[in-house]
Amino acid sequence: MQRLLGRIAGFLSNRTMVGVDKGGNKYFTRKEEIDGIMKEKRWVVFKGEEDPTSIPVEWICWLNGQRKKAPTPEEMMELEARRERVRQNVALLKKEEEERRAKEGSKGKRVSTGKVGGPDLKSFIRQFPVPSEGDEVEESSGTMGGLRNSQQSTAEKAKVEPEFSEPTGSGASFRPGTWQPPT
Repeated sequence: MQRLLGRIAGFLSNRTMVGVDKGGNKYFTRKEEIDGIMKEKRWVVFKGEEDPTSIPVEWICWLNGQRKKAPTPEEMMELEARRERVRQNVALLKKEEEERRAKEGSKGKRVSTGKVGGPDLKSFIRQFPVPSEGDEVEESSGTMGGLRNSQQSTAEKAKVEPEFSEPTGSGASFRPGTWQPPT
């Protein structure tokens, strides 16, 4: 029993308070020998209700051993001021964005909902004339001439050769077949 009381007394007297955060949580450390190796134990004593989410990031890093030294009050004040500046900048950007949207809305322009639509396939296809039977596609100047020539030759071949249900040929002479669902 005395051994247990001695250990508890050693635990309480051997601890060192390292700091206090703005929420009133107190941080402690003590050196402890485990298997002949001196290790530093770190812990927090919460003020009021135990809420791990109330611990600032800098103190979490210290508790986990990611920081060798505990954060100083000056460092904590600088970081809090920086976080406040970031909050103000975000609020300013949101306000400017709302004003810009209001201006666009008053001019009659379409306001973007934040969704990006895909390409308009119908308007893309309308760029290429489809030859009807008996019509010949004229080659226009530009980079699309080669494509139109290949479309024309394919259309001419389709007139001459009937469409097969099985694929035929290989390489340049490959003709895909028409797929029919099994019956």
